[in-house]
Amino acid sequence: MGYDGKGQWHLRTTEDVARAKSELPEHALAASGSGIPYILEKFVPFARELSVIAVRARTGETAVYPLVENHHRGGILRLSLAPAPHLDPAVQRSAEQAARAVFDALQYVGVLAIEFFEQNGKLLANEMAPRVHNSGHWTIEGALTSQFENHLRAVVGLPLGSTLAIGCSAMLNLIGETPDASEVLAIRDTHLHLYGKAARAGRKLGHVTLRASSSEQLASRLSELSSFFHRPEYCLDAVLSRPASLRA
Repeated sequence: MGYDGKGQWHLRTTEDVARAKSELPEHALAASGSGIPYILEKFVPFARELSVIAVRARTGETAVYPLVENHHRGGILRLSLAPAPHLDPAVQRSAEQAARAVFDALQYVGVLAIEFFEQNGKLLANEMAPRVHNSGHWTIEGALTSQFENHLRAVVGLPLGSTLAIGCSAMLNLIGETPDASEVLAIRDTHLHLYGKAARAGRKLGHVTLRASSSEQLASRLSELSSFFHRPEYCLDAVLSRPASLRA
């Protein structure tokens, strides 16, 4: 039941193993004794995380959105770039094939997200979410049909909408606190979504989506964001410091 860095332990030494055992909740320990295994994952050197959002209708029709590049802090998604910059078309095809293989095997209906590690031009599946996904929130303004609309279309048996991206988008999660709305919305083609939740450390309170016609224009708009976003947890430095040739 691990997600967003919760329910996970780093095991580098025997002391780490002992500490993890002491911290595991009682119901988890009981579950392990009844034959339900834990998942042990090795550390993987990877270039970046990518995610694919795909949808399958009751009719079997499928559609796939462009791959997204994700940046995390503390195990929580903070920034997504869509479509993923400097992406080899073969990598996009590989992600689409993986999503369709899952669809076929499970006769799945609705939106599905798969997170991948990109490693030497290949994809290694990291996590799968059988639902609309945080890394697909950019589709509300950044695609011809949002992941939410396509999920509903799929479930009720309507034709799927186009998954084409509208230019380039960036989505920033608001974790634990929210910015000044007027400062955010003063930037052209920027959209603020607040979820109506009470503020709490580590809680997703909303997201901001910026849209632009090109990667260069998107970088310019990201640089216009207030100082609230120019902190390490928002991962903007990693994006804005890239050469222009690596943003497209």
